[in-house]
Amino acid sequence: MNGDNAELIASGEYARKQLSGRAGLIGWSHERRFRTARRMVQPYAGARLLDYGCGDGTFLAMVHDLFPDAVGAEIDQALVDGARERFRALAGLAFVHVGDELDALPAAGFGVLTCMEVLEHCTSETVERVLGQLKRLAAPGAAVIISVPVETGPALLVKQAARAAAGLRGISGYQERERYAPRELVRMIAGAAVDRPVYESRFADGTPNRYHGHKGFNWRALAARVEHDFVIERTRFSPVPALGPLLNSQAWLLCRPR
Repeated sequence: MNGDNAELIASGEYARKQLSGRAGLIGWSHERRFRTARRMVQPYAGARLLDYGCGDGTFLAMVHDLFPDAVGAEIDQALVDGARERFRALAGLAFVHVGDELDALPAAGFGVLTCMEVLEHCTSETVERVLGQLKRLAAPGAAVIISVPVETGPALLVKQAARAAAGLRGISGYQERERYAPRELVRMIAGAAVDRPVYESRFADGTPNRYHGHKGFNWRALAARVEHDFVIERTRFSPVPALGPLLNSQAWLLCRPR
C-alpha cells in the first residue's frame, strides 16, 4: 500500500468502519480487497485513472503514487464534497458528481477505469447507465476493472455468518442486515435467482436514491451482462485467489472495451 497518505486515509469514514473497525474478519477481507485492487491496476501505472463509485476516495489516495492524474466519480454529493476537502493537497486528484459533471468529461479520456463494489447495488436501469458511462470514457484498449461481491454458493454461508456475528456485537451497519428465508438461501447457494429488494432513500441534499443491498446478487449474471460491452480477459477472486468463487468474498473482472 501507499504509505504516504496513510493519515489522510485513516481519517476517512470507510477506513474507520471497514478497515480498522471491530469486525476483524470483515476488516481483513476489505483490506485484502484494496491490496488486490492495487495489484491489478499497478501494471497500468501512469495512465489516467477513473474510479467510478469512489466513495470517500480511499482507493484513489492509496494509489496516488501510481496514478497522480486521477478522477473519482460518486453519486452522493456529500461524499464528493468531503473527498475534495480531505484530499485537496493531493495534486492531480479530482472528484466529480455522477451526473452533469461526469457527463462533461471528454470521451475516451481514461486508460484505466475501476468500478469496485458498485454494480451489485444498482438497479438494472442503473447498471445499463453505469456500463454505458464506463464504455464512453474508456480509451481504446483501456483496462476496465470491475469488482463485485460473491453472494452465491458456500461463500454466502460464510458471509451471512460473519454478518450475523457482527450484528450481535452491535457493529454499525450489520444490525439491520438482509436476511434470507431458508428456501431463498438454498436457491442462492445453488446459484439460482431470488427476488432482490429495492430500497429507497435520499441523499443529504435531498436527491432520491433507489438501490439494492447484497441480497440476491449473482456475480455470474452480472459478468454475462458486462460481456455485452466488454471483453472479460481474466477473472480472479479475493481474499484467497486459490479458493476461486467457492469461499471468496469478491470477484474481479479485468475487461477491455469491445
